[in-house]
Amino acid sequence: MTAVHTAPLLEEIRRLIAAHARPDLATSIGGLLLSKVGTSEPDHSLTEPLLVVMAQGGKRLLLGDQLHEYRAGQCLVVTADLPVTGHFLGASPQTPSLAVGLVLRPAAIAQLLLDAPAGRWSSTTTTSLPALATGEAGPELLDAVARMLRLLDHPADAPVLAPLIEREILWRLLTGPHGGMIRQIGLADSNLTHVNRAIRWIRDNYAESVRIEDLARLAAMSTSAFHRHFRTATSMSPLQFQKRIRLQEARSLLVARAGDVAGVGQLVGYDNPSQFTREYRRLFGAPPGRDAAHLRATANPHNTRQLP
Repeated sequence: MTAVHTAPLLEEIRRLIAAHARPDLATSIGGLLLSKVGTSEPDHSLTEPLLVVMAQGGKRLLLGDQLHEYRAGQCLVVTADLPVTGHFLGASPQTPSLAVGLVLRPAAIAQLLLDAPAGRWSSTTTTSLPALATGEAGPELLDAVARMLRLLDHPADAPVLAPLIEREILWRLLTGPHGGMIRQIGLADSNLTHVNRAIRWIRDNYAESVRIEDLARLAAMSTSAFHRHFRTATSMSPLQFQKRIRLQEARSLLVARAGDVAGVGQLVGYDNPSQFTREYRRLFGAPPGRDAAHLRATANPHNTRQLP
């Protein structure tokens, strides 16, 4: 199927997203998320494992020092909780960026791996792969995504058909260019699974002091192997990752706690207010108080969320 033949699929996907998108991304189908964003304002967020297909517009993402971009007809694959900075390209209220996301569930992927013919894939447990990548969506994947979105107009069919289409979408991913990344989500002993234990600990305990040796032990790896696999997955060292989580959490807290810059800094793990202000400014482009005031002044009254 050529790009000419995929154009009607993208048009249908755009129409369905525009009709059903809500500010909170959620839909009546569990794990299916829709995004309609009419601004190019930078967004700092913590992702989860996701497939995102861009139907209209595009987005540029920064993870660590790595820049990624994807546009209409392309997809983003994320296999870990990652702190990313992104902005939609040329989005406006008249021509919003439109995207559809599907949460990647380890249990569903693991079941597909078990059901696949014996020897379908070689082991990928020792392979170290990035946890974020972009590429072409492909006509088969777009077709499955369109059929999933059609179920939003037929809610009585969704409980039976949505799991089947989710399974097809996952199969297309497993057998596509990003199959190695996807397989690592479903393998209990993959490097990504081990690294994700450390990522979850940092995410849940971002204000705590962290020792690389303890994280490596949690991931059941040597210190050198853990550091290497963590950087490959996230494009950051564990300490850089923790810093990014701390600062993004601080930004969220500052919107609600006007004027309490020092208190927020301490809450997220900074004992030195000057260091907190310096690192905050470096990431967000303005000191904490000024940035928080800008966020409150420009806050979206509908609390619109964005897909990465």
